[in-house]
Amino acid sequence: MNAPVLQACAVHKHYRLGKREIPVLRGIDLSVAAGETVALLGASGAGKSTLLHVLGLLDPPSSGEVRYDGRRVDALPIGERALLRHRHVGFVFQFYHLIPELTALQNVLLARMMDCSLFAYWRRRREVRAAATAMLEQVGLGERLHHRPAELSGGERQRVAIARALLADPKVVLADEPTGNLDSTTADGVVDLMFTIQRQRGLAFLLVTHDEELAARCHRIVRMKDGQVVSG
Repeated sequence: MNAPVLQACAVHKHYRLGKREIPVLRGIDLSVAAGETVALLGASGAGKSTLLHVLGLLDPPSSGEVRYDGRRVDALPIGERALLRHRHVGFVFQFYHLIPELTALQNVLLARMMDCSLFAYWRRRREVRAAATAMLEQVGLGERLHHRPAELSGGERQRVAIARALLADPKVVLADEPTGNLDSTTADGVVDLMFTIQRQRGLAFLLVTHDEELAARCHRIVRMKDGQVVSG
């Protein structure tokens, strides 16, 4: 097994509702190795999406540690966490999160605009544009570069989201129900694409899903219940 690129170490997460403290994650230990695909399963409310947000540095843990390549990262300053998130992690969400006013190409380019200064991006704009175009061509959207999200099908929108997630060449991809908003035929095509790119690039891949068949395609299945890992 390769060394872990992503780790949760005794991670707890709770939220406050008035005077009440609502526990969501209760001491999660989880590692994902380079090149490994891991499916995260559990009923709604088990804490799967919260765990993804904590691992992706979108939300800090209440206690415990998040580690990238063995280095603790959850306690870094906000700016450093944001830079790591943009460069180390790719996100694919169920509802795409594309900006409706931008074209497919422009939505993908945002992935590189966010991890450098405007001046640095402007100097490399032709190189970045070429990389974004190539990424969209790889996911089968070479003829749809200048279409806005409303002009794309659900599967095409998710392919744009995948291209955006992969443009910065991350080490790990976090996917939260990436096929949950798609019909079965379209979902199969999107899943095939994700796994093909994962193998080509040797990515670590952590996938939240309710689909047992999809989970079975991963190297490992981790099951959660009530904010805890119960198997895997």
